[in-house]
Amino acid sequence: MKKMLSNRVLMLSVMLLMVVGYACKDSGPQDLNIVSMTAGGMDLNGAVSPSNVPTDADIVVTFNTTINPTTATAANVVLTQDYDDANIPVTVSASGTTLTISPVDELGGGILYSLELKAGLLNDDDQPLANTTRTFTTAGTFMPSGAKAHYPMDGNANDAAGSYNPSSNGVVDITYVARGSGQAAQFNGTTSIIEIPNGDQLLNTSNMTFSFWMKTNSTGIERGHFVIGLGAFYGIQFEVFGDYSGAKFAIRYALDNGENAAEDMWMPAEATDASNGGWMGWEYARNVSRDDMIAMLKDNWVHVTLTHDGAAKKTTLYYNGERMKVTNFNLWPEGDAKRGVTGLVWAGQAPDVVNELALGFIQSRAGTMWDNEPWGGYDFAGSNHFQGQLDEIKIYHKVLTADEIRLMYESER
Repeated sequence: MKKMLSNRVLMLSVMLLMVVGYACKDSGPQDLNIVSMTAGGMDLNGAVSPSNVPTDADIVVTFNTTINPTTATAANVVLTQDYDDANIPVTVSASGTTLTISPVDELGGGILYSLELKAGLLNDDDQPLANTTRTFTTAGTFMPSGAKAHYPMDGNANDAAGSYNPSSNGVVDITYVARGSGQAAQFNGTTSIIEIPNGDQLLNTSNMTFSFWMKTNSTGIERGHFVIGLGAFYGIQFEVFGDYSGAKFAIRYALDNGENAAEDMWMPAEATDASNGGWMGWEYARNVSRDDMIAMLKDNWVHVTLTHDGAAKKTTLYYNGERMKVTNFNLWPEGDAKRGVTGLVWAGQAPDVVNELALGFIQSRAGTMWDNEPWGGYDFAGSNHFQGQLDEIKIYHKVLTADEIRLMYESER
């Protein structure tokens, strides 16, 4: 009896194993599902879209099964920035169950991004992922990606983009004061200056955006301010008039005949353009009353942005996110060499001027031009030294759009 019982148990066990085996064989391919998703260590798979994601973060996605590496492509992984729906170039790689997504360039600051994983992404069983979208916002105030140089002025004058720092003795009598959640550089109006080598590399480009925040301090002075200068008009400069009724850039342009020439982008009160009595090359000028211009430039923070579009041959000035003036070199007279403007260029020669970008004066201390002029010599305390504060200086070798400039202004004011 015991033997018969044992045989039955054995037969039942064999049948059970066969059932289990067939069940495993008939279970079919495994689905592809997300286990976790992070950006710079921050959870993208939770109920709340994360903010303050580092701009240099990789996105790492872990799945329940092994990814088919041939499907881990940029066609199946799309990263988009929200404000203009632009696709961000990424590299995609798969190793086992892990997918790594790396933006080709560092992301912009304070920008909402959307990540879409498409159904073309498969596992080793050729099972697709259901279309999945996650969002996140990068750290900081709004700042488009791709800055050539960026000076946040948060306790130092270093380039946050990494390549164009001041020289070892190039920061003189600068203090840093609170502004919003960060700081700004304060210039004393007599000796303060910041000098940045290789300024020619910052200027030589067909497309440019030069943006900064400025606050003049009129206390105790009755003169203009040399705010920024790279060899004065042999490179680029920005100055505020002594009565605060306007300001100007002086810019050196490269021409298609191999030569170069200077041209001012100046913005006076009650400005005119080609349609109402102004110069034929001024395509647009916003008319601002004298009182409003003074209120903007005197003792108040103002966001200044200059762009140059090499293909369009247009230079545009913005104050506080609003377009103020447009110079169009296509409108210059027939035969004028400036119709052949190709971009911005450094054209200075030592010892008159040197290729150092000066913040707080019209040129660096190494230049000798105007040394003996009471308004233009650095060693004269009464010269047109900048008295006030500078913050968030950004230089791009591309033309930021009007929307990008407005968003920068609105997020930083």
